[in-house]
Amino acid sequence: MNIVYVAFLVRRSGLGSAIEGFRSLGVLGINITMPHKSRVLRFLDRIDDTAQEIGAVNTVVRRSSKLHGYSTDGQAAVKALSRLGSLSGRRAVILGAGGAAKAIAYNLSKMVDTIVILNRTRSKGARLASKVTKWSEASSRSYALEKTNLRREVGRGDLLINTLPVDAFPRFGKILIQKRLIRRDMLVMDANYRPKTDFLAKASLAGAKAIDGLEMLIEQAALSFKLWTGVNAPIAVMRKAAVEARARQ
Repeated sequence: MNIVYVAFLVRRSGLGSAIEGFRSLGVLGINITMPHKSRVLRFLDRIDDTAQEIGAVNTVVRRSSKLHGYSTDGQAAVKALSRLGSLSGRRAVILGAGGAAKAIAYNLSKMVDTIVILNRTRSKGARLASKVTKWSEASSRSYALEKTNLRREVGRGDLLINTLPVDAFPRFGKILIQKRLIRRDMLVMDANYRPKTDFLAKASLAGAKAIDGLEMLIEQAALSFKLWTGVNAPIAVMRKAAVEARARQ
């Protein structure tokens, strides 16, 4: 295919101008990364229902002169997690309540029984838990992310998803391993695709099925590619390139 995929640094003050530039240039589509996933909505012509509910867009598709916004993050996370085992009926614990957590919670809420949000800012976690109950029949509640709540809720759960930034997670991951809260029946995902700790390796040794964020990254990219081109992405080729690129960093 005669197309290229390149990165542009766009500052907050220039986001609107950049989007109009892409529109004028006839760009096929773009991905939006943090911190622009929510800010970009007001510059687009149409927002997919899922992206509207989440309040974030990571994929933009140009159709004629109109720009359409989508979110592929949550669907990608669920696809990656589903490789580890069935998600139906599970009790999920999500660490964090930011954009990635919202996207994952939205798609996950259609499959699991319960979603517990643990976030450093309790009010932000409470807002996400309230949205989960509106999105689906899954029950949801939130607590402050601190040691006592972490031990209690992860001890009760069987699906753990970390969406905290790579620098914030190590302290909580250490608690989980030290207290032996990761069990054989658990599915565990760290949404970071360049984890800084050996948490996932230790979770695997404890018998859990564990995965990092690289699979989520690949799956969301594949979904974006399909939206832009109408063609299924060559996921095996993408995975090989992603693994090799990470190894070089």
